[in-house]
Amino acid sequence: MSDSTIRTYTEETTESSSEEEHEREHESTSACPECGGRLMSDNEHGETVCGECGLVVEEDSIDRGPEWRAFDAAEKDQKSRVGAPTTTMMHDKGLSTNIGWQDKDAYGNSLSSRQRQKMQRLRTWNERFRTRDSKERNLKQALGEIDRMASALGLPETVRETASVIYRRALAENLLPGRSIEGVSTAALYAAARQAGTPRSLDEITMVSRVDKMELTRTYRYVVRQLNLEIKPADPESYVPRFASDLDLPEEVTRRARDLIGNARDAGILSGKSPVGLAAAAIYAASLLCNQKVTQSQVSDVANISEVTIRNRYKEILEADAHPAV
Repeated sequence: MSDSTIRTYTEETTESSSEEEHEREHESTSACPECGGRLMSDNEHGETVCGECGLVVEEDSIDRGPEWRAFDAAEKDQKSRVGAPTTTMMHDKGLSTNIGWQDKDAYGNSLSSRQRQKMQRLRTWNERFRTRDSKERNLKQALGEIDRMASALGLPETVRETASVIYRRALAENLLPGRSIEGVSTAALYAAARQAGTPRSLDEITMVSRVDKMELTRTYRYVVRQLNLEIKPADPESYVPRFASDLDLPEEVTRRARDLIGNARDAGILSGKSPVGLAAAAIYAASLLCNQKVTQSQVSDVANISEVTIRNRYKEILEADAHPAV
């Protein structure tokens, strides 16, 4: 046997023996040395004990938590010395420093006029330094637009985060040249709302946006196609709870409207029709069936569609409910 063969065999033997020793050490540290039971960590006493026999295997472990205690959420927030978690809703993900607007020192005392001027200059320069290039300035403006529109539409924070991610993807894919920042941010918010199951109609989005409806639809189709977003067609049932809540209708009307939409779907009359119009017509038809006094004008104002659409759709819905598909 040659020297190289002997050397290779020796190295393989050493490696295998070291792996076996590592496995045995891992087994010994995860099992009780007395009874072989499972070890548990007691963070309150800083000990590692056996769950079977109660043997204390380790003690005086390091407590990596805070040195203070809190008994409610308000006290925890007051004593905590860490910042907020990272978020995609800010262009720098919330990691940069922000100078507060209060003109007070650490002790709560008001600053002098000279110090206030100095702090104002510092805030101005701090805002300038937070964006390093044009892309970050673009992103900062767009995320501000998304937050403004989402607040006006009453969309939850999850939708805002999803819209921020969609806009970041569009920026990374270089989809913005030739399109406005407001148009792409509005399209991202519209897509995020539909993905989350809390859609808003195009008319509602256009009312809070700084772009017109035609530009919004064109940009939305382009963004969805380029980013390969999987967005299902809007379900009329997703609009029903919001319309019923705005009209202050009971739960009975909401359930009846959903049943009407389900029968209309079985009859095949939903295809090619606006989901907002179908939801508004179902609400109006359900209110008639439940003896609730709601006018077509009131439903039209809430859903932001014409009364003619409500009249045409609710007749079709009632007809499908009277003659259900077999």
